[in-house]
Amino acid sequence: MKILDWYILKRYLVTFLFTLLILIPIAVAIDIAEKIDKFLRDENLTFYEVAVDYYVNFIIYYANTFMPLALFIGVILFTSRLANNTEIVAVNGSQVSFTRFLFPYFMGATIVCFVALSMNHFFVPTSSKVRKAFEKKYLKKKKYADKSIKEFSLQLNDSTYVYLQRFDLKRNSGYNFSTEIYDGIQLKQQLTADNINWKEKDSVFKLYNWKIRKIFKDRDSIFSGTSLDTTFAFTPKDFNYKNILAQEMRSPELIKFIEISKSRGAKNLNVYLVELYKRTSLPVACYILTLIAVALAYKKKRGGIGLNLALGISVMFVYVFFLKVAEVLGGVAGANALLNVWVPNMVFGAYAIYLYINGRK
Repeated sequence: MKILDWYILKRYLVTFLFTLLILIPIAVAIDIAEKIDKFLRDENLTFYEVAVDYYVNFIIYYANTFMPLALFIGVILFTSRLANNTEIVAVNGSQVSFTRFLFPYFMGATIVCFVALSMNHFFVPTSSKVRKAFEKKYLKKKKYADKSIKEFSLQLNDSTYVYLQRFDLKRNSGYNFSTEIYDGIQLKQQLTADNINWKEKDSVFKLYNWKIRKIFKDRDSIFSGTSLDTTFAFTPKDFNYKNILAQEMRSPELIKFIEISKSRGAKNLNVYLVELYKRTSLPVACYILTLIAVALAYKKKRGGIGLNLALGISVMFVYVFFLKVAEVLGGVAGANALLNVWVPNMVFGAYAIYLYINGRK
């Protein structure tokens, strides 16, 4: 059986890579056709920057995106060919069970899953950061972040809170600023300012028309002034937490960011949780998609490979649809992000088990 295992595993990986290498050039060709005028318009843009900074990272991103589709189509094509050539009939005649027949397929799925996990958690976010920086500089005039924020509150630790009525992210200035320090539920100190400016060169905030109120048991002390340079345990980047692109953060950075945001009282972090959870759920889906593809193509049909391929693409379309709906629902405030991200795998996992039971018969 070892010879058959290696044969299936080899064809599994080769067909998967072949399918992926077909999809990637198509995506690159379509993207070049859409953006060629923008590339030629900028005189300072070099071919090296387009090829290395953009398209190398473009290929990394879309290779990772197309991986489940390429895997599914590749397994269906290869297994359908085995069925049409009656090779599976010979395997069954050798008293090889359907479960044992699946072993090399799951070995291949494990390899692809490991690669996908590594890419999702570490390589793709780093690649996306370079690609999106290129897009921001040469392809898109608008910034990803909003120009300003309104009614912003931030919890720095268990006792310190910050509030801003408005902050302009472009000018790094805001107004109606206050920070309060509590001892339990008792207010101990309050600092307010009419205006606040961030001086990036010195890494300090400049407060205008500021006032400090310190509260003691029997009296209050109030100090005020026209301007004051001071530091806080935050920068303007912390004001923009809602607009940070989660796709550009590696998983350790994303986990740390979520923990810090929770400690600071951020209300809805589901968008970031969805991004974090799907980096694991999509690679794990390799096992589910492999089982479904083998079960659909295991038996020889009158329609041959074309019928199996049509069935497979239909199933894949439904899976992708469920996946996108789950991501949207998971990003809504109050939703269970973990459950929503894994629901498509649960539903199609149940479908895969149903096909597996029928396949054993």
